[in-house]
Amino acid sequence: MLLIRPNNTTWQYIRHTMRIAIFHSFMDNIGGAEIVTMTLARELQADIYTTNLDTRHIIEMGFEDVLPRIRSIGKVPIQAPFRHQLTFFRFWRLKLKNQYDFFIISGDWAMSGAVHNAPNIWYVHSPLHELWAFVERIKKNFIPKWQVPIYELWVKFNRRLTLSYAKHIDGWVCNSENTKQRILKYYKKNATIIFPPTYTSKYSPRNKENYWISVNRLLANKRIDMQLKAFSKLPNEKLIIVGSYEKGARQFESYKQYLESIKPANVEIRHWVPQDELIDLYSKSKGLIITSELEDFGMTAIEAMASGKIVIAPNEGGYKETILNGKTGILINDMNEDRLRDTILALENNTLSQVAYSEKESLQQAQKYDVAVFIEQIRDKISSVKNSPKQ
Repeated sequence: MLLIRPNNTTWQYIRHTMRIAIFHSFMDNIGGAEIVTMTLARELQADIYTTNLDTRHIIEMGFEDVLPRIRSIGKVPIQAPFRHQLTFFRFWRLKLKNQYDFFIISGDWAMSGAVHNAPNIWYVHSPLHELWAFVERIKKNFIPKWQVPIYELWVKFNRRLTLSYAKHIDGWVCNSENTKQRILKYYKKNATIIFPPTYTSKYSPRNKENYWISVNRLLANKRIDMQLKAFSKLPNEKLIIVGSYEKGARQFESYKQYLESIKPANVEIRHWVPQDELIDLYSKSKGLIITSELEDFGMTAIEAMASGKIVIAPNEGGYKETILNGKTGILINDMNEDRLRDTILALENNTLSQVAYSEKESLQQAQKYDVAVFIEQIRDKISSVKNSPKQ
């Protein structure tokens, strides 16, 4: 089937004739990458292939209509590194070329699925931090010293695997300039930036209530402990943290226990809330607190801006691309608990002269990341890869 760059009419034809499959590593802990995957499935009428699946949370996040399109290729352990290794193997075995016309690899540990399934694109959320960006931190903070040599061998082995699998990727797509540079560094490939989607029309500003909000998986690289320590020094402020803990590995459990041991009384952790409730929390909050380290994009910043709320975030990673410093949010250099506390106090006391926050600009900035923009760019990329001489 010959494809040209689609206009709306052409794409209607493509959508009803092209069979698309999406590969995603796991769907038992729903975050930004999983939302992107389900949005792709909904808008492209594509099927999702994954391993572990949490149907209840998928429904609560507003994707019940996508559930019939999700297929599990078999469960994997929740413990790392067995979880990752078996996922690689399961997707490497997958051979669906006769059933589909195109493949989108969304979950990073599903990239092995490119070996037998083409044409394809890899939408890179973060290029396997366990093998690249977080290696030294993991060795220093999360595994016993006697396990370090074993971990180093595991990293070396899997780096070779990923580089061999990468040869089967037909089109490279990523979520930010930050991720693009990582791909260039690790894989020597030039990726097309397509920012992740948000259904911006679902969000809207309302009158502020007396709380800040933080939305993230409760992982060490999200630095939730920094938020807890900052708010322990802000007794007149309230923080609601929405997020779930990862299961399985010992470091996840120890971090959970650590957070619970230092949580002050003015911080509430809600481990999971339905999408409607989350949207309501955004709309009534004072603003969003983000402390994630090396975040490649950060969809919560877009959700907060679509709700007309100010965002406080580190001046690094994807936030430098999405937040207009001083207008839609505040970017903090070398963020720590004291700088976070001081920024919140200064906002409350109106003593930040360089900040001219604009709700209107926040809403306009969020529109740049609307799902309609995302899908149009994905359609163009699919057509480009499908039409390339290699195919």
